[in-house]
Amino acid sequence: MAQRSMELTTLGHRIRHYRQAAGLTLDELGSAVGVAGSHLSLIENGKREPKLSLLQSISRVTNTDLSQLLSTEPPNRRAALEIELNRAQSSTVFRRLGIAPVKVTKSTPDETIETVLGLHHELQRRERDAIATPEEARRANTELRHRMREKNNYLPEIEALAEKQLKAVGHTSGALTHRSVSVMAEQLGFELLYVSDLPHSARSVTDLENGRIYLPPASIPGGHGLRSMALQAMAHRLLGHTQPTDYADFLQQRLEINYFAACCLMPETNAVAMLHQAKRDRDIAVEDFRDAFGVTHEAAGMRMTNLMTQHFDIPLHFLRVDSAGAINRVYENDDLPLPMDVTGAVEGQVACKWFSARSAFSEQNRTTEHYQYTDTPSGTFWCATQTGTTSEGEFSITVGVPFDDSKWFRGRETTKRATSTCPDESCCRKPAADAAARWSGKAWPSARVHMQMFSPLPRGAFPGVDDNEVYSFLDRHASS
Repeated sequence: MAQRSMELTTLGHRIRHYRQAAGLTLDELGSAVGVAGSHLSLIENGKREPKLSLLQSISRVTNTDLSQLLSTEPPNRRAALEIELNRAQSSTVFRRLGIAPVKVTKSTPDETIETVLGLHHELQRRERDAIATPEEARRANTELRHRMREKNNYLPEIEALAEKQLKAVGHTSGALTHRSVSVMAEQLGFELLYVSDLPHSARSVTDLENGRIYLPPASIPGGHGLRSMALQAMAHRLLGHTQPTDYADFLQQRLEINYFAACCLMPETNAVAMLHQAKRDRDIAVEDFRDAFGVTHEAAGMRMTNLMTQHFDIPLHFLRVDSAGAINRVYENDDLPLPMDVTGAVEGQVACKWFSARSAFSEQNRTTEHYQYTDTPSGTFWCATQTGTTSEGEFSITVGVPFDDSKWFRGRETTKRATSTCPDESCCRKPAADAAARWSGKAWPSARVHMQMFSPLPRGAFPGVDDNEVYSFLDRHASS
């Protein structure tokens, strides 16, 4: 949504530039192209998107090529300054201040805009400094999320690879069995071994020399957990991964092995067929998708983000949120307004209190999905949320779509509706005025600090894993 707004702003500046270069007023150009001058004013200010036919008429009257109008570059230095200021004043960091943006007029000097931009740059710098320790990971994760958004979270090469491996073990439908996973490993020259002394920081360890994949005991909860971990370990070999060169490479590899495991557990051909039927019945539900393939609610919801846009042209969002409201995992391509820091990172930010992802925690019945419509500054969204509990606490899994696409989903008839105005601070991040007046200066809460704030990023050969533990483990098992 923000990116589209910037594109319209740039287009508006270019139209104004070429109109003025042609010596035309708004009314004169409007008369020549068949629209009111006030309509053109909205377009030049980036508040209305013009039709292609109108752009063609404007290019003809102003004697410019259509490609010149549609260029993404600002037409001059003044326009570049105004566009940069507009972007800065639209950022979450600035909006949190709760102050009015500077309104630029024709008489506003360039020097004034440059001064205001300088203040914004300093504000951004201080925000970046405040999160310097995890910045590498946050930036890499944000860049990866943006790349996947451009691809509709869909990787066709890995989809094809997974289908090939499944065909080789004779899997055709239903939940993928542990036996099929073991056979798949055997075909790659590996044996699956379940041991109780894995390094505490490792989910699995692959012994390349002896052809073994070590996994934790089968008592781990989660249903698909052991199958998924074995598939992820195999994916490293199938995808030709080598030791990651940096944190971004590590994250890319982690995404790819997770994607491969999901493709095997919920094969594209079968999954799309099921979703097609559910769409025809107007009865798409994450819980049905989950049960059909014997996976967790989270895995099913995330897998839908790979398939819904690619195969059904339905944008959607996915959220995993903990009981404190912090976003642990996220994907969106439907323009749901999400909180983010100065780097653009969403993970770790607190979701709006009125989102279904948080309101579901207050529901008495936790056994079924919780449905809700939420009005936001970017439109209305329908969401289905399921809560769960782990040893680390409660969490919620949410899959949602824009209002117009809710017609395909079970639960669309819900009457529950909420309103979110985030990132407006008054939505849910500031106390009620009467409470603030009553307790200002009379209360002092002591904040709980997460331990990860004190831990630097891992720098070993295996990111996030204790190298000494891994090598000690392999020494113990190599001869057994």
